[in-house]
Amino acid sequence: MIKKILIVDDLHPVFKEKAELLGFQVDDMPLITREETMAVIKDYAGIAVRTKFRIDKELFDAAPDLEFVARAGAGLDNIDEAIAKERNIKLYNAPEGNMDAVGEHATGLLLSLMNNFRMADQQIRNGKWDREGNRGYELKGKTVGIIGYGFMGKSFAKKLKGFEVNVIAYDKYKTGFSDEFAKEVSMEEIVRQSDVLSLHIPLTAETRQMVNEEYLFHFRKPIFFINTARGEVVNTKAVLNALKQGKIRGAGLDVLEAEKFPLLGNQEWFAELAASDHVILTPHVGGWTFDSYRKISEVLAKKLASTY
Repeated sequence: MIKKILIVDDLHPVFKEKAELLGFQVDDMPLITREETMAVIKDYAGIAVRTKFRIDKELFDAAPDLEFVARAGAGLDNIDEAIAKERNIKLYNAPEGNMDAVGEHATGLLLSLMNNFRMADQQIRNGKWDREGNRGYELKGKTVGIIGYGFMGKSFAKKLKGFEVNVIAYDKYKTGFSDEFAKEVSMEEIVRQSDVLSLHIPLTAETRQMVNEEYLFHFRKPIFFINTARGEVVNTKAVLNALKQGKIRGAGLDVLEAEKFPLLGNQEWFAELAASDHVILTPHVGGWTFDSYRKISEVLAKKLASTY
């Protein structure tokens, strides 16, 4: 009997092509709803998803023959990992596919913040020419602190190599990872030394709201803050307060506690965030480029091939 895969999101066609070469029947249905998925998932051995909906206990219960979930992206936070493990359902993700995109995006946010690109551009468009008010900072000689040294953190460190910066990294779940791109340090050293702080950690019960008032209070120097990880790791009001206090010089946020409108616009902190000249916002596109679109599907197909 031919095993079937249901694609419920927009994946590059290369995943379907390679899965079919492995002998799977692949139904590519990027417009399917969760309700429609629940009605048919019992017939499938695999499901491929980006962020359309959660793969939770309800869905797992409706899929007795499910063998794997292919998550077209880096994180697994929209999948109930505990249930999957309990039921021996394999989980594939593809951080290798978008790590370069994230590393470049974080670098772009950092350079834009340090050189006031957003504010300077807006001022010129509005007829204001202010050189002194837009004087920036150089990266050379600064200390960049990275939290999380997996695929994303290491990619960011690699991109920084040519800037002659001191890169330090902390990862609670790794030791002995110092390399030519970053030096392993404690969280205390990150807090003490960093001129730049960049997050590259997954969202877990432990990391949720990790960056709060207390956490930011301990930084010795004013920092440029970058988050391309998950919005819920950060308390946005704490970031806004730190900006007002001068503890954060600028914040580049690709992810937010609430995403998409109208939900985002309804947050009590959104108006202040949007009005700040020292904040750059992007709509969770750090890992989403024309290049990563294909690479993510190639990585998933390769991982699928390694077990089938």
